[in-house]
Amino acid sequence: MKLSKKLRGNLLLILTAFIWGVSFVAQSVGMEYVGPFTFNATRFFLGGAVLLPLVWRNAKRARRQNGGQAPVPLKTVLLGGFLCGAALFIASTLQQLGIQTTSPGKAGFITALYIVIVPLLGLFLKKKPPVLVWIGVALAAAGMALLCLNEGFSISRGDTLVFLCAVCFSFHILIIDHFSPKADGVTLSCIQFFVSGFASLVLMLVFETPTAAQIKDAWMPIAYSGVLSCGVAYTLQVVAQKDTDPAVASLLLSLESVFAVLGGGVLLHQWLSAREALGCVLVFAAIILAQIDPAELRRRLKGGQSPSQPESGQS
Repeated sequence: MKLSKKLRGNLLLILTAFIWGVSFVAQSVGMEYVGPFTFNATRFFLGGAVLLPLVWRNAKRARRQNGGQAPVPLKTVLLGGFLCGAALFIASTLQQLGIQTTSPGKAGFITALYIVIVPLLGLFLKKKPPVLVWIGVALAAAGMALLCLNEGFSISRGDTLVFLCAVCFSFHILIIDHFSPKADGVTLSCIQFFVSGFASLVLMLVFETPTAAQIKDAWMPIAYSGVLSCGVAYTLQVVAQKDTDPAVASLLLSLESVFAVLGGGVLLHQWLSAREALGCVLVFAAIILAQIDPAELRRRLKGGQSPSQPESGQS
């Protein structure tokens, strides 16, 4: 039976969320063999290499459609890729350092808070968040308390680092939102992976002394995070979002946090407690509320139609 384009796109987005969710497990396992900078350097170089054929194909197609000329100035593409890569490097470094002392499931839900943080950062750009975002913030705060506060009413170092990672990913998304209309998304992603990989490589050489044997032992989580999470999942997201509604795409991609919990439980036997599970439910509810556009919801309830808008996703 032939699937409709919309259903196929939705299924690909669920697959993308699954790959990203399980990547938290791969990142946690990778830390058993190599340091965080070594892990990030190798996986980002792999991710960038996987995207190179797509970059070449897209550039060739764009030049053909533009009479042999590059449609976007090289300076713009390089600047966008560098800034995206710098933000990705900081966010991913904080995430790798944090995931050493927290579970993949908790890391997945805390990282997903960037969906709530992005509208709040819009305040500095004079964009007033809808009331549903403020409700989401309250739910997210309650969920974070259940997830992260221990019996001594303190938050672990790992949870704090992952939360800071979520803040950095929020800036990363805003940078992508600024440059994505001006340049090819795959090219931007490829450049950011190499920039982040090179920065991680520098810190690896300064703070870590990995051996070939250690990297060999960690080849499976590195390959998963580099090839599947960085290269394949990003490509699936770009392809799938062409055939589905942006609001639906956001909701399906937010399942990444759910798959992180399931992956950590099934593969690492790191199941959350009842309190932490309730915290996840509240955070997930906050994520969904933050993605609902009240005006769009009113139009849909009245049976009206509105043009779809592009959606930025995590790479």
